Amino acid sequence: MASRYPFSAGEAVARTPLPSGACDAHIHVYDQRVPAVPGARLLPPDACMQDYRQIQARMGTRRAVVVTPSTYGTDNRLMLDAIDALGPDGRGVAVIRGDESDQVLQQMHRRGVRGIRINLSLGVSHGSEDIERLAHRIAPLDWHLQLIMPVEQLLLLEPVLRRLPVDIVFDHFARISPAQCGRHPVHALVLDLLRQQRAWVKLSGGYLVSAQRSSEDPALDELARSFIDAAPERVVWGSDWPHASASAGHQPMPNDAHQIDRLAQWAGDTTHLQQILVTNPERLYGFINELHP
Repeated sequence: MASRYPFSAGEAVARTPLPSGACDAHIHVYDQRVPAVPGARLLPPDACMQDYRQIQARMGTRRAVVVTPSTYGTDNRLMLDAIDALGPDGRGVAVIRGDESDQVLQQMHRRGVRGIRINLSLGVSHGSEDIERLAHRIAPLDWHLQLIMPVEQLLLLEPVLRRLPVDIVFDHFARISPAQCGRHPVHALVLDLLRQQRAWVKLSGGYLVSAQRSSEDPALDELARSFIDAAPERVVWGSDWPHASASAGHQPMPNDAHQIDRLAQWAGDTTHLQQILVTNPERLYGFINELHP
């Protein structure tokens, strides 16, 4: 039976009660009225903030970080409109060319943007040679650089990553598969960058790295725990709603309530869950701590 919720399997709410201010640190919005860039590989159906609000209610989250997807290249209009709709509970991650004026970037900052993304897995806007240039461009704003790329490419870029003037955020488990946990040198590199307080990792899109194409894959447990054990203060979580790769038929549609329950299993206790969903996003994205504004 199909779910009545947009772009999410199932209908039940998450079993795990979440702390106040819990943040979903990785979502996208889509609207076919905004043209996709030539060569875009993901062309999902429209998915708007009104749709996402229903998913928030199922998960129990309140805050969200909207990331401009590869579909739109450096066109950030949908992301900016979405974080405007979220108000104080929204932040954004943009995709930029690097030749934007200081005024444009400062306006984006005022609207809630706190980082930029370079996607070398699906994106068509950047190459690896852009990483250092764009990092220096955003350093004065104290933004972070969110990266996604094949693990072999990530390993080759180690010298560049270690000298960047901004924090790195690896989304989607840094694209490390469970089979590579503890075995591939890129896993050791990411753990070292976490421990050195140079990087963060998003426990998002587990289904993208799972051999089962599912966030409920037990093989993800060791990988998720490896990041949490290495640096619990450097881990955030994201649903990756609306799961564009599922709309494209690359894997089954995830159940977002189950994704919350899986995170609770990885966290292991309420202290780590509070860190991953509240304390860490407050630091990384500049959300206001309601107890200590």
